[in-house]
Amino acid sequence: MDVLSFGVICGKNPRDNMISIVQENQIETPPAPPLRVVIIEDLREIREGLTALINSTAGFACVAGYGMMETALAKIERDQPDAILTDLGLPGMSGTAGIIKIREIFPEIPIIALTIYDNDTEIFNALCNGANGYLLKNTPPARLLEALKEAVDGGSPMSPQIAARVVNLFRTFRPPEHADYRLTPQETELLKLLVEGHHKKTAARAMNISIHTVSFHLKNIYEKLQVHSKTEAVAKALRERIV
Repeated sequence: MDVLSFGVICGKNPRDNMISIVQENQIETPPAPPLRVVIIEDLREIREGLTALINSTAGFACVAGYGMMETALAKIERDQPDAILTDLGLPGMSGTAGIIKIREIFPEIPIIALTIYDNDTEIFNALCNGANGYLLKNTPPARLLEALKEAVDGGSPMSPQIAARVVNLFRTFRPPEHADYRLTPQETELLKLLVEGHHKKTAARAMNISIHTVSFHLKNIYEKLQVHSKTEAVAKALRERIV
């Protein structure tokens, strides 16, 4: 006896029986884990405001907030963040100096400077020390959340006025006379895109090549520039005006 006949005999709608069987066999896809963020900010009201923003937004979780860089460095490894937001003007060890220390713990996890400083020295030092992005504290909440996702996806989010200053810095720096890294035309184009804030996916689209090919060129760039990450490659390109 088939399912439909059995349903009729039992006085039940066969279609309801079939729907029930299908529903019982459906496997729900678990939700994606939230983007884990660590905040390093000495002003409590700002730190708590950022924490509330992140925790009240679906897909995000603030796993820790610290008022000093020294405290963060002692505990951040256990937090296992996906992204780090840090102020630069911290008491004790500055955020700029702390970025170097964080990079020793997490070579690849994105670090975004969130600060009031918009001068060339702070921008240059933060980026050269390993920051992936640079946002001013007047950044709208929606843009801040977007920047966190962008950084995790490999981008380099910056406030518009900071991006303009980076471009000006790029134009004024001069490389050492002996700087010749023998980059191929495609490697040079890719490095230029990285400096402009692209990540692997958008660079692949811009160059009309596959992500696999981008990864291949990126590996060669790292070897030729003697760096170990995209952040270091961009910093060296800016410092020595390679592209």
